[in-house]
Amino acid sequence: MSSQSIGAKPTVLASKNLETFESPNTNRDFHIHMEIPEFTCLCPKTGQPDFAVIYLDYIPDKTCVELKSLKLYMWSFRDEGCFHEAVTNSILDDLVMATQPKFMRVTAKFYVRGGIFTNVVAEHRQAGWQPAARVDLTHFDGQQNTRG
Repeated sequence: MSSQSIGAKPTVLASKNLETFESPNTNRDFHIHMEIPEFTCLCPKTGQPDFAVIYLDYIPDKTCVELKSLKLYMWSFRDEGCFHEAVTNSILDDLVMATQPKFMRVTAKFYVRGGIFTNVVAEHRQAGWQPAARVDLTHFDGQQNTRG
């Protein structure tokens, strides 16, 4: 066996600490969408790994979540036994506490376990906040590059 190293120990550790930064525009509602395709936790009954894609959609108020801290936060569940419903709500609660958004939705799409796919959606809406009316531009063909 060679004494040469094939890798190094990680220098960054998982953390439950969510960092934020000031919203770049507090005068306008804007939608932030994130996809976290490598979420893992453990089945609380068997200890087997569970895999999910987490979708985060939110409209910030005064702060936004910082991406590296979000990555380390998501990584922190890797060795925890979690029911799908509980972990989805816990993620929402922690993100709402950190950012105090106008609106936030966490959608967790878990891969098959025991022949069952599980999707969990949890939402938070700031008291009194109402979304602006949606502008529908679907009559424009986004792929059409010619006129006439």
